[in-house]
Amino acid sequence: MPPSEPVFATRKKIQLIAGNAHRALAEAISTEMNVPLCDAHVGRFPDGEIDIKIDDDVRGTDCFVLQPTCPPVNENWIELLLLIDCLRRASAGRITAVMPYYGYARKDRKDEGRVPISAKVVANTLTRSGADRVLTVDMHAAQIQGFYDVPVDHLYAKPVMIEEIIKLGIENPVVVTPDVGGIKMARSYAKVLDADLAIVDKRRISGAEVAVEHVIGDVKGRNVIIVDDMISTGGSISGAADILKKHGAKQVVICVTHAVFCGPAVERLTACAADHVLVTDTIPQRVEGQPAKLRVVSVAPLIGRALLNIHESKSVSELFGD
Repeated sequence: MPPSEPVFATRKKIQLIAGNAHRALAEAISTEMNVPLCDAHVGRFPDGEIDIKIDDDVRGTDCFVLQPTCPPVNENWIELLLLIDCLRRASAGRITAVMPYYGYARKDRKDEGRVPISAKVVANTLTRSGADRVLTVDMHAAQIQGFYDVPVDHLYAKPVMIEEIIKLGIENPVVVTPDVGGIKMARSYAKVLDADLAIVDKRRISGAEVAVEHVIGDVKGRNVIIVDDMISTGGSISGAADILKKHGAKQVVICVTHAVFCGPAVERLTACAADHVLVTDTIPQRVEGQPAKLRVVSVAPLIGRALLNIHESKSVSELFGD
């Protein structure tokens, strides 16, 4: 009797399944890959419970669920879990959770008594629901990959951001991290841009408030690029932009992957000393009320290429931008 056929050999095609978290990005990824979105109903029952029905045949196919866990985080998270469970019960060949923005990443360790490790709960629920693989972009804490016993593809938005920075024609740049924890990301940008590196020293007062105190490095008379993985309330990064201007920086460009923009973030960015704010479209942005200095860069080409490489068993690390 001949040996059984490998599981991957039964995957006849790609299926892209989009939740409701960010339809525009899902459609952009679909266009980049020249693969249509799967015909699926992702709605709500009258009481608000999530109602899902996949209308296409997914048996044996390579399924990618496109769903960032952005606000409303819990709605989008549960929707992602139910989509994965639906595909598993429909005999999908392989299921990849594509989370351009990975929520609940701040709590990656027990740093005080009687707190959860939320990022581990997310990892457990994803894999136990049936995810065979996870893809995300600029995870807030990269060590979360270690919570998984399935492959995790951690992409960086740096390649698409660098292209946008080059378009601005910034001369004599200094790459700045708004906190010590972002040194690795800042150094990666500085290497590509052949730029110097500086650090803004901050002291966190609470989850929503920080005090920006010192600048480590020379920024006087230089054009500054502040890089970070996310803007939440905007306190840290707007404060960093202001203090850099006070220390003699000329042009200040904020370059951040995930524009969470909660609370007073938009107002703070509008009022701060930054000349440009570059963000990606990992999280949907409302058109009205955004700062005039805001520019949105799409990660659809990056994610689309990564998904094709995964499907074709090609290298994904070439897209990491190391």
